[in-house]
Amino acid sequence: MFTGIVEELGEVTAVENLGDASRFRLRGPVVTDGAKHGDSIAVNGVCLTVVEHERDEFTADVMAETLDRSSLGALTVGSRVNLERPTAVGARLGGHIVQGHVDGTGQILERKPSENWEIIKISLPADLARYVVEKGSITVDGISLTVVDAGPDHFTVSLIPTTLALTTLGLKQPGDPVNLEVDIVAKYVERLLTSTQGAAE
Repeated sequence: MFTGIVEELGEVTAVENLGDASRFRLRGPVVTDGAKHGDSIAVNGVCLTVVEHERDEFTADVMAETLDRSSLGALTVGSRVNLERPTAVGARLGGHIVQGHVDGTGQILERKPSENWEIIKISLPADLARYVVEKGSITVDGISLTVVDAGPDHFTVSLIPTTLALTTLGLKQPGDPVNLEVDIVAKYVERLLTSTQGAAE
């Protein structure tokens, strides 16, 4: 489990095409400190497994399903990525519960800078719109954010200077893809309500 509090802005150092998968090598001195084979690290919000670890880099295999459902397939050598290790048991939950299982992708539609923050408008797939509510939580490229406004096909988030400086959202421009993970609690509630209604009929 993750919290959506990005620990480090890493970098893709190699991409190897494996046919029905890809192997990424990524640099991240913070998240690789103490890392070992089999550990999980979230890359732009996608939970990946460490295959190899050497100094400040690690490799991870990404299967076709993940490449199809996320924006990881668009990464190239030099791409910057948000990195986060799983939260430790008993640690503070700084963001919200994040599984690292991407529900879909959106696209940066618009950026509106102001003196102390920036509003970013992001497209929202129709099948995810019901899970996104004003002042609710959403994960964008692995970053735990609060929804400012929720529309039928988009939502907006407000970014503070720290988020702009330390994550990929400070770099991305209109047209760029982002990974989206909706609040898991909303999905469980929907499932429970659907099961309850079905049993009552």
